[in-house]
Order: sequence, then structure tokens, then C-alpha cells
Amino acid sequence: MTLVAGVDSSTQSCKVVIRDLDSGAVVRQGSAKHPDGTEVEPRHWWTALHSAIEAAGGLGDVAAISIGGQQHGMVVLDERGEVIRPALLWNDTRSAAAANEITAHFGAQEIARLTGSVPVASFTSTKLRWLRGAEPENASRVAAVALPHDWLSWRLAGYGPAGDSELGPDLAALATDRSDASGTGYFDSATNAYLPQVLEFALGHVPILPRIVLPGETAFTTASGMLIACGAGDNAGAALGVGATRGDVVVSLGTSGTVFAVSASQTTDSTGIIAGFASASGDALPLVCTLNAARVLDSMSSLFGVTHDELGELALQAPPGAHGVVLVPYFEGERTPNLPNETAQISGLTLANNTRVNLARAAIEGMLCGLNAGLDALRAAGVVCERIFLVGGAAKNPAVQRIAGEIFGVPVIVPEPGEYVANGAAAQAAQAVTGTLPVWPTSVIATINVPQVAQIAAQYDRAAARVMATAG
Repeated sequence: MTLVAGVDSSTQSCKVVIRDLDSGAVVRQGSAKHPDGTEVEPRHWWTALHSAIEAAGGLGDVAAISIGGQQHGMVVLDERGEVIRPALLWNDTRSAAAANEITAHFGAQEIARLTGSVPVASFTSTKLRWLRGAEPENASRVAAVALPHDWLSWRLAGYGPAGDSELGPDLAALATDRSDASGTGYFDSATNAYLPQVLEFALGHVPILPRIVLPGETAFTTASGMLIACGAGDNAGAALGVGATRGDVVVSLGTSGTVFAVSASQTTDSTGIIAGFASASGDALPLVCTLNAARVLDSMSSLFGVTHDELGELALQAPPGAHGVVLVPYFEGERTPNLPNETAQISGLTLANNTRVNLARAAIEGMLCGLNAGLDALRAAGVVCERIFLVGGAAKNPAVQRIAGEIFGVPVIVPEPGEYVANGAAAQAAQAVTGTLPVWPTSVIATINVPQVAQIAAQYDRAAARVMATAG
């Protein structure tokens, strides 16, 4: 039996899945928690990776591994390979003003043409621009910039600061893949090339950047002979993990909410709604992201003193549209639309409809409608949507499944809950061994095919437009 391993180094934790290369069966797995916060010392990821590998029984019999990770996080290294400051994560919005500076300097149309995206606070380029303004001494020390999965792969291969690694601080050995690089804001996924002019404006100089390793290629080979594949950004890894192909859209309900499609063509959206990312399979991965997804259910469940399942049961007692009650759930600001300082708003309340069941329904509808607006944007850009894979912790809730079908208006496939990003990374590891992506079965727990209720999205869109109109 040949074994391959996949890693998901996410915002909240590190998960390791070890699978049989031929059948795809999960042989063993492990996990470890990451610290909370929007900036994290990368050494905590390294410690968690080791703990998760140990919990999964080690890598001694594993032929290849690949690491998927949270996108955008800024890992800055000095010439000795030391981490200069805690990494700013994707959900750290302090670089919102820096994003505006980059857009103003290049122009929205030009930066979208160059990178496929208009930068927002999540992107690495904006965090480098923030670093240059807020911490100029640290900015001047930056010799290399990596993303979380790049840095972990580099360390796992044996590189790192002198005295804390086998191979030392060879910054030129850093490697990444095009899916994760496409989220930096200084990479052109059409040509697979970095954009020095963006880096120069953001950081003040052009540092060493990870080389691009294409799908199926090996990034590193360890001293023991284990292959390390190119890795992937978390969304691209998840698309591989559920088996999404062209015509499929994935809606992920995790800490953030994302809607992304595997597409044959690149998008260049100067409005900033669509991020023109790359997939892990060589296609495009146009993506819309919201900051507020499962945390909306967390908040409302806590308010009512119920579980997520009980919140769903309450929601299904209300009709579609919740008798006119609408929640625009910008609890933590928002990325799409780009309103980092906005707050959540409830509208449409009357004495007659101010009930627990309507508020519960409005919470689920608000969470999903924010993503439906993203789906509409993808369609308007020419992206084909024939079916939707609904994934993430909140996807197993029957009310979320039902309401998703009513809002999205296409068949909704709910895969068996699992480690989609880690499984996608394991598929990359298998490809490094065999040269082709494996075709592993995906278990489905539900298929939702119900009539679309246009009223839900229509009233949400009106409420969201009012928030936009009054945003400061």
C-alpha cells in the first residue's frame, strides 16, 4: 500500500490526512489547534504541524505530502531566514487603507488587468504596504516574503534559520503554487509571473519570492526520500478535495464564506467583487469571499441559547423571506462588498414579525444571500454554474441546505463532512507520485433540488444596497 498525506493549515487548526493512494481510503489522521487572533507567530503553525503529524502516526511510511493553507497571510523573513514579525492573516483588516493606496496608484482597471483582482485588506500586497508605512524598519529588513503554506513546506523540507534547521536559510529554495500565489496581489496567474512593479510600490523593494511549482511537479524531496508537492491555497485545495470540475461552483461556509468556480477562463473584475484566483489543477478559480459565514450562526445561536441544529429548526418554521425580516450580517466588517468598518443591520422588523423564528430564518438567509450576490457576479462574468457543492461546518445543517437550494436555484450537492482542503492536498501528493490526479470517490449526504424563491434574494439585495448607500 502506497500512502500519501495532505495537510490543511487553516486559520483555526492544522489537520493531517493520510490516504491510500490507490483507493483514496483514509488510513489515519490527526489535528492540532492554532492560536486565535488575526496575527500569529508562524512558529505556532510549525509546532501544530508536528503535533498533527504525530497524532496521525507520523510520516515514516508516507511517499509524498502536500500542504494546503490559508491564503494571503504575510510571512516576512530576514536574510537569515528568521521571521521578522508575527504574520498578518487574511482576516486582519488593518491594511484596508493600504489596499486603497495600491488601487489609487495603479488604477482599478490596471491592477485588475495585471493581477485579476482589485486588492482588498486580505491580500498580501496590502499587508506589505501597511508594513512599509507602519513599521518601516521591519519593512527594510524583509529579504523574502512567503505565504503560510510556502513557509511550512520550506521548513518541512529541512530549511529554516541556522541552528534550527538541517539545510539552513536558503531563501531561494522557497516554493509555492500558482493558486496561492494568485492571492498575493502581486502575481499574474495568466503568465505565472510575479509583478515587481507592484512589490516595489508595496514594500519599497523587491524581495525574494517563492518559485512557482506547477501541478504535478515536486517542490522538494526530503532527506528520507519523501516528495513534497507544490501545495495550494485553501479554496483551491477544497475544490480538488470535493472533485469540482469545470461548471461546478463551491460554496464554503467556514470562518469566512466563499463562492468559487472551476473555470476555463480568467476573470478581471475592476469592481473588486471577484478575485481572479487560480485553481490547483491549472484552470482559473474566480472567487468571491465574505468575512461573515458560520460565525453568523454562532452569534444567533448564542443570542437565542440554542444549538445550530435548533436554530435551523426555528428557521424552518418561518416562511421564505422571514415575513420581511432581513439580516445584513456584517458583524466583523465585510470584504465583499469592501466595507471593513461596517456593522450588521436588521431591517424590516414590525411588532407582528419580530419573532424568534423569523430572526432565525433571516440569519441563515442573510449568510447565504451574501454569497448568492457573489454567485450572481460570477455568472455575470461568464462563469458557468451547473451545480453547487455546499461545504464547511454549517453545510450539514438541514435548514442551511434547504434554504441554500431556495436561494441559489441550481442543484446543491452536500458532500460527506470531511477535511476537503487536506484531501485536496493529498490528491496533489498522489499526483506527485503518479503524474496524474487520482479519481477518488466523494460520498454525498444530500442533494437539494428545490424551486428557487426569488423573493429571498430580492429583499436582501435591497437591504444590502441601503447599507452600502449609508456606509461611511
